Amino acid sequence: MSFSYDAKSEMCKIEPEQACCEKAECYGLLLCAKSFSPISVSLVTEHPMVARRAAQLAAQITGAIVEVRTAVSYRRSSYALIVQEESQRRQVLSAFGHSGKEISLRVNLANLENECCKAAFLRGVFLSCGTVTDPNKDYHLELILPYMNLAKDVITLLREGMDFHPALVNRKGAFVVYIKGGDRIADLLAYLGAGGAAMELMQVRMLKEVRNNVNRKTNFETANIDKTVGASVRQVEAIEKIRDTVGFEVLPEELRETAELRLKNPELSLRELGQLFQTPVSRSGVNHRLRRLMEEAENLK
Repeated sequence: MSFSYDAKSEMCKIEPEQACCEKAECYGLLLCAKSFSPISVSLVTEHPMVARRAAQLAAQITGAIVEVRTAVSYRRSSYALIVQEESQRRQVLSAFGHSGKEISLRVNLANLENECCKAAFLRGVFLSCGTVTDPNKDYHLELILPYMNLAKDVITLLREGMDFHPALVNRKGAFVVYIKGGDRIADLLAYLGAGGAAMELMQVRMLKEVRNNVNRKTNFETANIDKTVGASVRQVEAIEKIRDTVGFEVLPEELRETAELRLKNPELSLRELGQLFQTPVSRSGVNHRLRRLMEEAENLK
């Protein structure tokens, strides 16, 4: 099962403490579903627990007769919640203060009586039309809504009290409210009641950060090693050129000692090489001597 499926399963196990929250969640489920009008009241989902929860709440809150149909295909099953009779559909709309004659479908705030109702309503919205990406791949949560003003109302609710930084985009005629960022999505999931999913997301996020830090450190150390090896190869080539042409005898004592030590220890860093001199030499001192040796080699024909 997907991360989104598991998050919805966790939310469906929540028992609202007050009747106002049951109504608010039911309102979110139906308002943001496939259709919510006198012509059609329907919700389509691939999650059986969501379909069952929506049907139970709709029947309990509105008193309407609700039918759940199952469609089975080769790969997956889907569930459709349908209110058949027009009188029953009008009954559903009326229960939430809608006449069906609204020019633009909006959130009726009268259904969100108390502060606790907002979380319940947004939970219903997510169960109805929301998805969240597997945190191992990305941090992205979406609510796909059929109307622009409805999407804007949902954004307003997401910004009240706790600003989850929602954004809006039009995608093929649908209005997508989306949230990015591991911290924001984890906070929203916890707010909606999916504390387990929020914790899993944060654990994945922490693991990815540790892995990225280790990779950065490894890459930095690898780059330094490559740089050191490359410089050592050029130094050894220069020293061998001096040895094979004029010999070390022409070099001053400190350069001759440096040349011999580098030939014997090409893998050592400048600091480690400096500790091998009869009188230890600093890193900058060793670097200066090696540069002089390379200049000597360049002057040789």
